[in-house]
Amino acid sequence: MLDVEGIERAPVGRPRGFDADKALERAMMVFWKEGYDGVSLSELARAMGITKTSLYAAYGNKEDLFRKALERYAEGPASYAARALGEPTAKAVATAYLTGSVRATTQSGCPAGCLGVQGFMAAGHLGETGRDALRAWRDEDRARLRDRFRRAVGEGDLPPDADPEALAHYLMTMANGIAVQAAAGAGRDELQRSVDVALRAFLSV
Repeated sequence: MLDVEGIERAPVGRPRGFDADKALERAMMVFWKEGYDGVSLSELARAMGITKTSLYAAYGNKEDLFRKALERYAEGPASYAARALGEPTAKAVATAYLTGSVRATTQSGCPAGCLGVQGFMAAGHLGETGRDALRAWRDEDRARLRDRFRRAVGEGDLPPDADPEALAHYLMTMANGIAVQAAAGAGRDELQRSVDVALRAFLSV
């Protein structure tokens, strides 16, 4: 790894000379399309419109950049997951979560599939920082779903014998499968039909 200690950084109070948010958005799109190990640092820098020196100074190494891109992805294309939690019933949460997954993984102008799922497929090429970021992203998503379903049980929205942990895992497994199928070329209508089947199973709880 390149030692960044001696790299010239932009002086405090002066602009870097590029839009850091837009550059990170471009990096997110490249990771999303090519995967972590499918793109070099030089290719990332070119796509971001900056030099490698600027990349290191602003974002750290490739793994650090991937972690920041994953955070941007969670706040942007994958924000459907957080929004779904605000639905009034558990069934509406499940519907919004899986339907949102279909839309996010097949949206026009973006790569097919899911940045996080692509990252897990390349986890063997990530260092501990990158793997930790992916695990935290996955675990937080599952915990929020589990807690929402626990609340639904407490409110009588789900039966008392419902298993919130299993329901959360079920939805995440379905969403991951949707992402893999989308990356393999499955279209939105096809994926939505699978979601409709999955939701019938969920709604029978």
